Amino acid sequence: MPANTTAPPGPSDAKKAGRKKGRRARLLVIVLVLALVAGVGYGAFWSVSTVRASYPQTTGSIDLKGLTGDVTVERDDHGIPQIYADTDSDLFRAQGYVQAQDRFWEMDVRRHMTSGRLSEMFGAGQVKTDSFLRTLGWHKVAQKEYDKVLDEDTKKNLQAYAEGVNAYLDGKDGKDLSVEYAALGLTNDYKPAEWTPVDSVAWLKAMAWDLRGNMQDEIDRSLLTSRLSKKQIEDLYPDYPYEKNKPIVEQGGVSPATGKYDPEAEPSDESGSQTAEGATEGLNAQLSALSDTLDEIPALLGPSGNGIGSNSWVVSGKYTTTGKPLLANDPHLAPQLPSLWYQMGLHCRQLSETCRYDTAGYTFSGMPGVIIGHNQDIAWGFTNLGADVTDLFLEKVSADGYLYDGRTRPFITREETIKVAGGRSRKITVRETDNGPLVSDRNDELAKVGKKAPVGNNAPDRGDGYGISLKWTALDAGKSMDAVFELNRAEDFESFRKAAAHFEVPSQNMIYADTKGNIGYQAPGSIPVRKQGDGTEPSPGWSPEYGWEKEFIPFDELPYEYNPERGYIVTANQAVIGDGYAHMLTEDWGYGARSQRINDLIQKKIDGGEKISTDDMQTMQMDNQSAIATRLAPELKKISISDPYVREAQKLLDGWDFTQEPDSAAAAYFNAVWRNILKLAFGNKLPKEMRAKGDCVYVEPVAGTGPVDEQDKLVRECGQRAPDAAQPDGGDRWYEVVESILDDQDNEWWKVPARGRESAVDSRDQLFARAMEDARWELTAELGKDITTWSWGRLHQLTLRNQTLGTEGPDLLQRALNRGPWDLGGGEAAVNATGWNAAGGYEVIWVPSMRMVVNVGDWDKSRWINLTGASGHAFSAHYTDQTDKWVDGELLDWSYGREAVKESTVDTLTLRKP
Repeated sequence: MPANTTAPPGPSDAKKAGRKKGRRARLLVIVLVLALVAGVGYGAFWSVSTVRASYPQTTGSIDLKGLTGDVTVERDDHGIPQIYADTDSDLFRAQGYVQAQDRFWEMDVRRHMTSGRLSEMFGAGQVKTDSFLRTLGWHKVAQKEYDKVLDEDTKKNLQAYAEGVNAYLDGKDGKDLSVEYAALGLTNDYKPAEWTPVDSVAWLKAMAWDLRGNMQDEIDRSLLTSRLSKKQIEDLYPDYPYEKNKPIVEQGGVSPATGKYDPEAEPSDESGSQTAEGATEGLNAQLSALSDTLDEIPALLGPSGNGIGSNSWVVSGKYTTTGKPLLANDPHLAPQLPSLWYQMGLHCRQLSETCRYDTAGYTFSGMPGVIIGHNQDIAWGFTNLGADVTDLFLEKVSADGYLYDGRTRPFITREETIKVAGGRSRKITVRETDNGPLVSDRNDELAKVGKKAPVGNNAPDRGDGYGISLKWTALDAGKSMDAVFELNRAEDFESFRKAAAHFEVPSQNMIYADTKGNIGYQAPGSIPVRKQGDGTEPSPGWSPEYGWEKEFIPFDELPYEYNPERGYIVTANQAVIGDGYAHMLTEDWGYGARSQRINDLIQKKIDGGEKISTDDMQTMQMDNQSAIATRLAPELKKISISDPYVREAQKLLDGWDFTQEPDSAAAAYFNAVWRNILKLAFGNKLPKEMRAKGDCVYVEPVAGTGPVDEQDKLVRECGQRAPDAAQPDGGDRWYEVVESILDDQDNEWWKVPARGRESAVDSRDQLFARAMEDARWELTAELGKDITTWSWGRLHQLTLRNQTLGTEGPDLLQRALNRGPWDLGGGEAAVNATGWNAAGGYEVIWVPSMRMVVNVGDWDKSRWINLTGASGHAFSAHYTDQTDKWVDGELLDWSYGREAVKESTVDTLTLRKP
C-alpha cells in the first residue's frame, strides 16, 4: 500500500473480522443450501417465496411512470422480448425496465465493477481490485463523456433508459430483485442505488479494457528478458505470415494525392512501424506484480490472450442462394452465466422524426440500444481489431513529482474513498503523470518496479526505482455511445461509416451488408501515433522523444472496403492490412489461423460453382479443424515408438481428418501431445511469472531466484500466473513459432537438458517422442487406460458459472447456481473457437458467446442463438434454455417483422402510461 493509504487493521482486529466473516459465510451457506437445494420445512417455503418473488411479470399490464403512450413487450417461448413503442424515449425507457426485470443483479455487479465499488457489495476482499479500478478512473471518464462530449439525443436516450430501470427498482427490496440479493442480505445491509446514465456509459470502458490490445504482450516481453536473449524473444513473437494468412483488406492504402484512405490505392513501401532506438530493452521480473494486479481485475469478456476475438464474415448476394448478402458473427468471449449478451428487438410502430428505431439483435444489459444486429436497411457485426491502444511508461518519480525533459513536474492527484461492506472505509490517493495514472502505486511490489530495468545511457538515475504509468485511449472522453445509436439508425454505407467514425473505443472490425446488395468493412477507433517506438515494450516517460502525438490516426486514413471484387469479407482478428500500410496499428495481431480457414471454406464453395446458403454459413461456424494438427500430425505419425501403450495411442492419429469433434479420441490425444510439445520446448524455459500456478520445474538459477541445489546447480521455480492466462497458451502465435522451426531437427528450442531420471532431448523427433509418451500417461490419468473410452469432449468441458456467488461460493452453493459441464468439440484457434490454455489445462475458457446468421433483406429467415438464455434468475425456465442448442450448433429462428413476431409471441405485457 502507498504511505498515504489508510493502514489495515491490527492482528486482533483481523482475527475478530475473520471470525465474523466466517460466521457470516457459514450462515450464508446454511440458509442458501436449505433454501435452494434441500427445500424442506421452512426452507421449502423460503425457497419458493424467495426464488419466485424476483421472476418478472411478462403478461397483463404495468403502469410505467414517464411514458407518453402505451408500450407492448412481446416475448417468445425463449423469453426473448420485442418492444413496440411510439417515441424514442418510450422505447428506451421500456428497454431499461425489461432488462432490469431479467438481469438487474448482473447490471448492478457490472456498474460496481466499472466504478470501483465492488467492496460496497462484497466486502474487504475487493479493496485491491477497487483501488486499481479507481486509479484507472473509468467512471470518472464516463461522467466527463456524459457531461461534455455526448450528443443531446444520446443523453436523452440514456436518461430514459435509466428512468426505466429505476421504475423497476421502485418499491422493491432484495428478494424482489433476485435470489442473489436475498443471499447478500444475510451478510450486509446493501441496498441497490438508483441507476444513472453514467452507469451505462461506463460499461463501454469495461468492454474496452478487456479488448485493449497487446498490453499483456508488452509485459510478457519484458518478463522474458530475465531468462531469454533478445533473439529468443524474437523467436517467440514471429512476424505475421502475410503470405499464408490473408489480411482483412487485401489492397488499398492512404492516397498521396488526397491524404485519405483509398481502397484502390497501391500500398506504400514504408511501414508505419518505428524502431525504438534507445528505448528501454524491457523490465525485470518485478513487472510480474503488474501482471498479477491485472489478473485481479474481473475479465468480463475473457482472459488475456490472442484467443479473445471473434469471427465475422459477409458474402455478397452474387455468391449466395438468396441473391442477397449473408452475414455471420460469433464473438469469442468468456463463458459466464448469464451470458454477456441479451437478445432483444426495439421497434417503433411507425418510423418518424420522433421515433427512429426498428432494430434487433444483441444488447448489453445496462446499456440502451443494440450492439450487434440489424435494422430495416442494414446488418452489421463486430470482431476485435486488436489495435495497440495502451502503452506502459517508466517514470522517474520523487516526493515532488515525476521527471520530464530534465524538470520535475507535479503529479495530478485525487483522493478516493472506498466504502467497504461490514468494515471501515479505505482512502487512496491516485497520482497521474501526463502519460496517465501511476498504476505502480496500487501494489507494494509495484512501488519497486524498474529497480533493474535496462535503459539507455541517457536515462536518469533510477534511485529507488522507476514507477509505471499507463497511457490508454479509453481514458480520454469520447463519443462511442453516440456511435451505438447512430449505428442503430444507419441506412447505408455512408451513414454506417459516419457512425463508425464515432466508435472510438474499443477499436473493432466492423462488417456491413444492406438490402441493396452492398457489403463493406470499416476499421474504426482512436489509435495512437507514437513519436518513437512500436508499443511492444515500456517506454521512458521522462523523454520528450517518446509518447504519443496529440492527434490519433485520422479516421479518413483508416482502412475500409466496399464491394470488393472477391465478393466476401472475413474478419477474425487477423492483420487488418499488409505491412506496407502508412500507419502502425499494432505489432501483435492474431496470426490468422481462423480467418484463413474461413477464407478457404468460402473460396472452396465459390471455386466449385456452389452458392452459399444460410445452412452453409451455420455449418462454417461449427468448423472444428485444427490448423496446427494438419502440420504436426503427419510428422507425429512418423516417429518411431517402442512402448506398445504409447504406440497404441499414436495409432489414433492414423486416418484422423484433423477435426476436433467432442467424441474424437484422436483429437484428445493430439491436443495432449501439442500441450506437452509446448511445455517441453518452451514452457519449462519461460520465467516463473509466465508459467501456470503449480507448474514447478528445476532451472538454471538467475540472480535472486532462491537457494540453489549444489549438486545440479539448479533452482526449483513454480509458476505464478493464473492457468487461463499462462504461457505458452497454444494459440496461433505458437502455431507460427513451432512451424518456423519444424523443419530444423537440431534447433536449440527442441533441446531439453537431463533432469533427474529424465534423459536429455537433443532433437525435434526426440522431443516429439517424449511429448507423445507424456501425453499417453497424462490421458491415462485423466480418461483411463482404455483408449477406446477417450474423447476430446471429456477433456474439453464447459461449465457455466453464475456471477460472483457461483464463482466464489462453497461447492454446494455453486452447484445450485451453476450449470454444466458440457462436453465440447472445437478448440483453440479453430473457427468453432472453444478456447483452452495449453499451459493451464483443457477446460474451456472462452467460447463463441453467441452466433448469428443474418439473411439480409429477408430478415425473418435470419437465425440466432445465445450461450445461455434471456434470464439472469437462477431458476427461471430461461436461465440456460438455449445452451443445449448452442452446444449442438443449432440456431433459433429470429423473428423481426411484425407478423413474424406476432406468430412467435407467447407472452404479452403492456407497459401503460399512468
